[in-house]
Amino acid sequence: MKVIVLGAGIVGVTSAYQLAKAGHEVTVIDRQQGPALETSFANAGEVSFGYCSPWAAPGIPMKAMKWLFMEHAPLILRPKIDAAMLCWLARMLANCTSKHYAINKSRMLRLADYSRVSLAALRAETGIAYDERMQGTLQLFRTQQQLDASAKDIKALAADGIPYEVLDRDGCIRVEPALKHVRDKIVGGLLTPKDETGDCFKFTNALAKKAEELGVRFAYGTEIKRLDVEAGQVRGVVTVKERLAADAVVVALGSYSPLLVRPFGIRLPVYPVKGYSLTIPITNASRAPESTVMDETYKIAITRLGDRIRVGGMAEISGYTNDLGEARRRTLEHSVTDLFPGGDAGKASFWSGLRPMTPDGTPVIGPTKIAGLFLNTGHGTLGWTMSSGSARVIADLVSGRKPEIDAADFAVARYA
Repeated sequence: MKVIVLGAGIVGVTSAYQLAKAGHEVTVIDRQQGPALETSFANAGEVSFGYCSPWAAPGIPMKAMKWLFMEHAPLILRPKIDAAMLCWLARMLANCTSKHYAINKSRMLRLADYSRVSLAALRAETGIAYDERMQGTLQLFRTQQQLDASAKDIKALAADGIPYEVLDRDGCIRVEPALKHVRDKIVGGLLTPKDETGDCFKFTNALAKKAEELGVRFAYGTEIKRLDVEAGQVRGVVTVKERLAADAVVVALGSYSPLLVRPFGIRLPVYPVKGYSLTIPITNASRAPESTVMDETYKIAITRLGDRIRVGGMAEISGYTNDLGEARRRTLEHSVTDLFPGGDAGKASFWSGLRPMTPDGTPVIGPTKIAGLFLNTGHGTLGWTMSSGSARVIADLVSGRKPEIDAADFAVARYA
């Protein structure tokens, strides 16, 4: 079949690669001049198969109220008259129950674990290098209250058979030796040893080249105008340059996906939640992390990428804005220098990206009511983590095959 993939971020490129492997004639369209130049460009670098949780959780509404008054808040809300924002917030709050958390967490872990296996296979068959490390994620707790609250995550990990280890202060230092310099600032941690790290931009660009070797055509610098739909069937895509015919279209446009499908009555509850990152050159390796440390207090990930530290996090709900606030930079610098002052923060590059978030945390992968139109979007902070598994699921669905995991509850129909 002729398949068009919309979007050349990590999700779009992995989808194109798997679709080409399945024997389809694939074209990828993106408005940027190359792959991974938006949300996939400078993310936190963590591939978190175990540290994989919905943001909608019990207690989050009360925490959010406190965060609004913190100097280094993990959540920033800039309310505006925006029906999509208000609807998304209401749906997210509705998911902040123990029942919904358990369902959503289990669903996310199922996809993440499948993605772990898929990424390993992809790495073996392509030989791609991307500053990867396989040393796990350490969720770091500064207070006993945080450590106690991790019980719900531990329960979900155990239920889904995901390896984990609860660590005391000395255990955290064993995993991340640089923490010995700040041992009095931590009480313990939760290690998910199967997690990985890597440079998403490097990976996506390398995989795009492999996809081209399989015959995938990339149309960069091309703005998408609309979908071509006739009699309930997708017929192609109309760009500013031309109309491209297709038997199937996969929408992997991240936060912009809802805008494209809305004219066809598809209400996709994906909303942009802005994240920020710093990329810092390492000047003292003994004071830098070995893998990924998740600073639970500030919800900031501190990741080793070769000779750099990537510091990423925060959630700013402000619509489709990409400005760089200095207050956000100060929060990132505070977290990393407080724990790992092994880099030159003065020489850091500062970046922001719009994460495509769903109210329940699970991405939207699967068919729509328009025949031949598929969605692979809404991965939030876990696009890098879930991309390989999501790509295999969407390639199977487009090809008319049953996915290797249960994927029915990933589709947009779950919101109906």
